Amino acid sequence: GPTAVGKTNISIRLAQILGTEIISADSMQVYKHMDIGTAKPSQYEQSLVKHHMIDIIEPWEYFSAGSYVERIIPIIQELQEKNKRPVITGGTGLYMKTLTRGLFKGPSAVKEIRQRLLEIENNSQGSLYKRLCDVDPITALRINPNDTRRIIRALEVWEVTHKPIGILQKEKTDVLPYNFIKIGLTRNRDELYQIINQRVDKMIDDGLVDEVSRICEMILNKNTSQKSLTDLLSFTSMQAIGYKEVAGFLYSKDVDFKTVIDKIKQRTRNYAKRQMTWFRAESDIIWFNLSEKDEDDIIMEIKWTIDKRLTSKD
Repeated sequence: GPTAVGKTNISIRLAQILGTEIISADSMQVYKHMDIGTAKPSQYEQSLVKHHMIDIIEPWEYFSAGSYVERIIPIIQELQEKNKRPVITGGTGLYMKTLTRGLFKGPSAVKEIRQRLLEIENNSQGSLYKRLCDVDPITALRINPNDTRRIIRALEVWEVTHKPIGILQKEKTDVLPYNFIKIGLTRNRDELYQIINQRVDKMIDDGLVDEVSRICEMILNKNTSQKSLTDLLSFTSMQAIGYKEVAGFLYSKDVDFKTVIDKIKQRTRNYAKRQMTWFRAESDIIWFNLSEKDEDDIIMEIKWTIDKRLTSKD
């Protein structure tokens, strides 16, 4: 489900009922020290149910959907050996897609290419998407023109292989030997947007600016040759909504802080909309609207859905 919809609480309660553990599917919660802006489950929440794939790498380290799947396969296997079915929870559509449809064995990331492409985009916004339309128009149709990360990956694959990433995905995708029950959570749009706005305000009150400042210092201290805002934004961790905007404020001072907060809220709402567009294109998701039913009733319906699927002869 989309950001702020209420996945954390329901997943914890469901995992307690099922007697199992949770595997996070959030591309930013993998980073250590990034707690406030990623809405990471609190230490208390993590004490209720064991969580995996949270706080596993440093903010300056690279992590991909392929890295994610490779890391969780042994976790799934270990839980299965204990007769537990993991609850995989998150809103990173690419992680979910890679997990359920198969792992793309494409070329590894090339940091130099990514930094060069990001610098081009920073100097001329929209230029990378135009380039992708020229070299790989089919992939360009599937990518949001504002999704810089996916555009860079597609261009990176093109530069390394001179083949469209879509063709390579069909040729080099290994399907994982698991069956999945897909549960989707949603809310009415106005309610979700209100929750998002309130969450951003709380993040600011909880110290998001100080958190971003500390992480920027960590990255710059670890990479002494990189000192500019462009250098900071070349790291995937700093592309997270909230971190990118606050870093821009701290290092450029071009806008007032209220504008920064409004921008974080707007981009988070836009992200939630893109998430729903992504998930609605997926097959076999069973949807539950948290605006229309009580949370207790939804949890029981989810449990009933799981039990029915597990006992089905199909």
